Amino acid sequence: QVQLVESGGGLVQAGGSLTLSCAASGRTFSRYAMGWFRQAPGKEREFVAAISWSGSGTSYADSVKGRFTISRDNARNTVYLQMNSLKLEDTAVYYCAALTYYSSTIYPRDAASWGQGTQVTVSS
Repeated sequence: QVQLVESGGGLVQAGGSLTLSCAASGRTFSRYAMGWFRQAPGKEREFVAAISWSGSGTSYADSVKGRFTISRDNARNTVYLQMNSLKLEDTAVYYCAALTYYSSTIYPRDAASWGQGTQVTVSS
């Protein structure tokens, strides 16, 4: 199983940008599709973005499409989430996940392992 550690969260003004990173340990990183989820206070964890094991396929939640970009570097065992034009409603804890498969529709139950999460707070 792969272990995941997120970083890059923080406080940013609306309209600003942040890049999250997720470092994976283990030799099997490149075999996994990877995803980002988020959870706001009082809400369920929701899908944000996913990327196939090769990086050739990506999918996004409608709420972030055109603003967020997921990418991966298999040589560095790292997946990224570039977040632009941030909105107040993007405030949440963001979780990295290793996925059991890649699809345009991903659910939390599709995760094989999770990181500990990183807080993103967007202020007005």
